[in-house]
Amino acid sequence: MANNDANKPRSAARGAGLALLSLSVLGAVTFFGYRLVSASVSRPPVEQPVLAPAPPPPDPEWDRMVGRISATAQRFQGGMAVYLKDLSSGRTWELNADHDVPSASLIKVPIMAALLERVKRGDVSLDEKMVMTRGDKRGGSGKMRRQRSGSRYTVHELMYRMITESDNTAAHMIIRRLGMDYLQSQFAAMGLTHTNITPEGMSLDSYGVARENYTTAREMAGLLEKIYRGELVDGEQSALMMETMKHLRHATRFSKRLPAGWRLAHKTGMLRQSCHDAGIFFSPGGDYVMVVLSWNVPDYLYAAHQITKVAGHTFSYYRQFELQTARSADRGDARSS
Repeated sequence: MANNDANKPRSAARGAGLALLSLSVLGAVTFFGYRLVSASVSRPPVEQPVLAPAPPPPDPEWDRMVGRISATAQRFQGGMAVYLKDLSSGRTWELNADHDVPSASLIKVPIMAALLERVKRGDVSLDEKMVMTRGDKRGGSGKMRRQRSGSRYTVHELMYRMITESDNTAAHMIIRRLGMDYLQSQFAAMGLTHTNITPEGMSLDSYGVARENYTTAREMAGLLEKIYRGELVDGEQSALMMETMKHLRHATRFSKRLPAGWRLAHKTGMLRQSCHDAGIFFSPGGDYVMVVLSWNVPDYLYAAHQITKVAGHTFSYYRQFELQTARSADRGDARSS
């Protein structure tokens, strides 16, 4: 009995040890089981916040420039919309930028883009020749209407005349080749929600039409920026559009007082008491897009002069960088001599 009693503590100790071991093993199994289960559960990726681009630093000279533009627009006899964007800093200024305005010949810019989309697809060739019929001839801008019916033109020549001379006969022939349904669908594919095209809107009637062609300063500027960045249709076609728009025949509105050494790719428009210019400016001080639309104008010459005046405010701003660069170069030459 004594021996049995002596063995009880050992048995109890062994039992307690086994119990602790069991708990430890169970804990380990539970622990590793948890690890295994946790490893098998796919966790959703953590979404990183999308940071908005930092706003450009304050620029008092820019503020003074847009103040002058605003004052000119406020004094304008009629309505005026302006959209201005520096293509380097992203700094913008706008006035009535979403106001629907009769597009006049600015409509020819998205028509050109829609044409070159078909060229990219291989459906149309720029070398393809079209025959001008009597029904193609349109009044207004351009000289093609004076040519003999049956004259042949390549699609490229029609596009070039449509932009550089704003030739309405050339525009009509391109529309005939593409079809109004395609143009309307392609305008939508380009993301244009305000800029539209209708058969009635292409009329040269001096008064209102049943369904007008409209655009906005913001949408037209968006098209120009895409051309500048090689994003409208593709890089090759954007380059062709930009080069074509650099060859407008007449120095008017934006181009009338363009500083020496600057380049401008632009398109003008004038119809039904509306007068516009939309362009990409290439200056030594930086590149920028500007669109000025006007409507209910009392006189086209007056409106064109005011658009030139608005452009002149931007010339003064961007020329300051050109002058600063010239002064720095002069100081560098003086130090090296």
